[in-house]
Formats: sequence, C-alpha cells, structure tokens
Amino acid sequence: MRSQGENLKNPGRRKFRRGLSLAVGGVLVLYPLLVYFGQTRLGATWMALALIAICGIRLVALRFSSDAPRALAPQLLLICGGAIVLALVSMWSGSPDAMLYYPVLVNAVMLLLFSASLVYPPTVVERIARLRDRDLPAEAVPYLRRVTIAWCVFFVGNGALALYTAARASFETWALYNGLIAYVLIGAMFGAELLTRRRAMRNLRK
Repeated sequence: MRSQGENLKNPGRRKFRRGLSLAVGGVLVLYPLLVYFGQTRLGATWMALALIAICGIRLVALRFSSDAPRALAPQLLLICGGAIVLALVSMWSGSPDAMLYYPVLVNAVMLLLFSASLVYPPTVVERIARLRDRDLPAEAVPYLRRVTIAWCVFFVGNGALALYTAARASFETWALYNGLIAYVLIGAMFGAELLTRRRAMRNLRK
C-alpha cells in the first residue's frame, strides 16, 4: 500500500522505475551481441562485472516497482540469479565461456514457467489471452493448452541449439544464433501463434 501511495504522489518516480526496468530488460535482450562486442574490447572480467551490475539493477527495479507483474517475479529472480552465478564463474576462470550459457538459462526458465502452467492451470497462453479477452469461451481452454505445449517444444529446441552453440560452435556462431536467429524464430513463432489463435477464437464463437 505504501509503494502504491508513493507512486500516486510521485508519478515521475514511477515513470523512472518503469523506464529503468524496461531499459535493463532491453540490455538483457541484447546480451549476446553485447557479450560478443564487449569480449573483444573489455575482456571476460569486465563483461562479467557489467552483467552482475545489470542483473543487480534489474533485481532492484523489480523489488521497488509496483508495476512489475508478480507472476513473473520468480522467473526474473531465477534468470538474474543464474546470470550472476555464470558471471562469477567467468570471473573466477578468466574466460567468458560460462556467460555463453545465459541463453540456455533463459530457455530453461521459460520452459519451466510454461510447463508448470500445464500442471497448475491456467496455462501461460490462457493468461495472456485473457488479458486481451476476459470472456474466453470454455472451448478455447484445450486449444490454449495445446499452444502452451507447442511453446514448451519450442523452448526445448531453442534451448538445445543455444546449448550446442555455447558448447561446440565458434564465438561468432554463438552470437549470430543467440543474438539474431533465435529472436527471429521467437518472433515467427509468436506471430504465427497469434494469428492462428485469433482465427481459432473466431471459429469457436461461431
């Protein structure tokens, strides 16, 4: 209640926290490219310190932002906490190799989130769909469950490729896949899923 009251009295502070959270989230999205260019100029230790600082700021923003979705808080804690561990391992070894597994960590956490919602519904996709349409027909629930399973399969495949690029491929291949190709695949998957979901919802309402 106190934080909500403070946000009402200080809209500037609320916008700052939201902007900070979005900025740090954007930096983490660009993580593979930042690691690639940073490694060639800064070295493993400085990149590890930068990652620790970024994740620390993200956790602080999560802690003090009343706009942060509480359902996503455990996942963000796992991702940031895991990233900090990877960064510490890289500092200890003097090599950036451990930080290359960050995309694997993200896919694993997302797989955990989506698969857990299959066991403890409503599923993630159903929750997202209800944000747009609160009056979803009951017939839509099985379809949205199948979509959630499809996302689980996607995260398994994407995580496996991220693992391969981290363990076997060159640094350049790792950066290309995790910094570009993976996001193209995610965008294609999301776009196709959104279009098919809208078509399925229209058919269910006929």
